[in-house]
Amino acid sequence: MAHAAPTPGMRTPALTGSGTDHLPDVFDERTHLVARWAVPVTLGLVYGYWAAANRRSGGPVTGWNILFGFVAALAFAALYVAIRAVAPRLRREAHALLWALFAGCAIGFLVNQSGASVLYSASVSLAAAAGLFAAMFYRYSTHGEAAGHRAG
Repeated sequence: MAHAAPTPGMRTPALTGSGTDHLPDVFDERTHLVARWAVPVTLGLVYGYWAAANRRSGGPVTGWNILFGFVAALAFAALYVAIRAVAPRLRREAHALLWALFAGCAIGFLVNQSGASVLYSASVSLAAAAGLFAAMFYRYSTHGEAAGHRAG
């Protein structure tokens, strides 16, 4: 098939940003609203259950264990929502660092609840945060520059 050759004034999707600005949004506003709250609640409940299960170490489920799980779930979900609201307003370095700190602290807390030493929990937390920071910084650098956002 023949294609028209681009001219100097012609705009193509590869030159206009991230390349996704021409794709339609297949979900309506209600679906986005439900997802905006369902994701933090679901992740929080999974995190709370995981923290409570680590804390009881296979022992019996008690009322205090259930309370601990719900408090951990509430704290995780609240922090997730707060970071999701604040992080996009930051520069890409701070944006990546904020998500890395959140994930590192969350993982370190889970490891600590399993009865591991504080030194081991901190080292796992730092390793996870460093890996996530590298991945998020790369993602925000490549996608941010494509969308026209510059650092600083």
